[in-house]
Amino acid sequence: MDAAERSEIEAVGLNPSDSRESAMIRTLDPGAYTAVVRGKNGGTGIGLVELYDLNTTNNSKLANLASRGFVQTGDNVMIAGFITGNRLGNVSVLIRAIGPSLAGKVPNPLGDPILELHDANGATAAINDNWQDSQQSEIQQTSLAPPDAKESAILASLQVGSHTAIVRGVNGGLGNAVIEVYNLP
Repeated sequence: MDAAERSEIEAVGLNPSDSRESAMIRTLDPGAYTAVVRGKNGGTGIGLVELYDLNTTNNSKLANLASRGFVQTGDNVMIAGFITGNRLGNVSVLIRAIGPSLAGKVPNPLGDPILELHDANGATAAINDNWQDSQQSEIQQTSLAPPDAKESAILASLQVGSHTAIVRGVNGGLGNAVIEVYNLP
């Protein structure tokens, strides 16, 4: 990053706390974008991508966020933190945990994901194992139903604030999964 971009990042107060961490500021046209995180020189570990809308006066809206990762057990589950905000009233979201339908697309897909939704205090707001077990018709009406019956989904109306979605493997299962959070109209 050049000196001008570094100054711009520091001016908004979002500069990384460690000089080895990366940051960028971009004005994006509407569309689909992908952020890829790689370890320097092939390094491995846990990484975090944060996305901030710095223009609170425009009418833009993030449609969805998704991340793929390897789900393990204990503290090595897949975690997606997200904040709903900058408006009054609840925000409707659909959260999906995709695993079996990744077969043939990624190595070692998670065979049976379970999805948890937690509020800002860490309390469990909802849990879903197989998406068709609850909210099936409501989820189908979004046109975003998971492709496989073993995948998980939670449709929720959330208060403005911080939320956390967690993906685990049923019975300690391991594998690659995708977690998605859709902002619904």
